[in-house]
Amino acid sequence: QEQLVESGGGLVQPGGSLQLSCVASQNVFSISPIGWYRQAPGKERELVTRITPGGDTTYADSAKGRFTISRDNAKNTVYLQLRSLKPEDTAVYYCHAFFFNYWGQGIQVTVSS
Repeated sequence: QEQLVESGGGLVQPGGSLQLSCVASQNVFSISPIGWYRQAPGKERELVTRITPGGDTTYADSAKGRFTISRDNAKNTVYLQLRSLKPEDTAVYYCHAFFFNYWGQGIQVTVSS
């Protein structure tokens, strides 16, 4: 399985911001929609947002207005900008390549004062 490499998580106070990054191979990046999922303790993994190779985006209701997904084609990287973070955004965030069903290793985001 090819790797999706995530970075950028950490601890942030409520109301703060973080940017997550997901780097994929050129083959995966150019063909497949890339999404971000998250899984909070005791909850199921849920889709947060995704972006197609053409740049079309979709968002879960919980992410609309606060999170932004984008892509840098030159770097084979998808970004997730998290703003106005709330404690309920605390979760492990996963990058996912839909056409290949490849998952990243997951990265922890903790929102706490």
